[in-house]
Amino acid sequence: MRNVHRLVGVAVLAAASVSCGDVVRDGRSPVFLTIDSLQASAGGGAATASSFLLSDVQKLIITPAPCSALTPCPTIFNDSGTATFRIVPKDIAALPVPTSNNEVTISRYRVVYRRSDGRNTPGVDVPFPFDGAVTALVGVGAATSVGFELVRHVAKEESPLVQLVTSRQVITTIAEVTFYGTDRVGNAISVTGTIQVDFGNFGDS
Repeated sequence: MRNVHRLVGVAVLAAASVSCGDVVRDGRSPVFLTIDSLQASAGGGAATASSFLLSDVQKLIITPAPCSALTPCPTIFNDSGTATFRIVPKDIAALPVPTSNNEVTISRYRVVYRRSDGRNTPGVDVPFPFDGAVTALVGVGAATSVGFELVRHVAKEESPLVQLVTSRQVITTIAEVTFYGTDRVGNAISVTGTIQVDFGNFGDS
């Protein structure tokens, strides 16, 4: 019985060490890439960046000619996002502090839209996911902001967004944005942020 208890204790200790170690050893880079903030701006105007996005599937513009208040032109705009990054060491007690070898170059990102009700079929319930290219260097000791495309033009011309042009329905999603990069010595690193995106044919001011 004593041996059984000893074996169980060893197994529990091993399981605990694996679950804690995964956090520390996730990826080979000695630093984490973190997102300080993720904001979005609606296309087609001087919209202020916000922590959520009202993505208009169609805007009626009245300039330039031949567009006018009497004959507005239906127009599609993409929507942009801005992410602010920094790097932090995985082992905060380790010395030396992060160096230029730990700087991270972000090279691409992926956007996936999800709904809280579980209806997540791309092209039916939510827009299709997509990959985009972006280049930004996240240095040591300073935050770095980078802009990216959050909602593409083509998404507003495809189902399910194109149907919203003639509907009062609003589709609420959570956009998961994952950024990928490498540190100076080639270790792969990534981070994911989320932002709420509401799609609809909203009123034009």
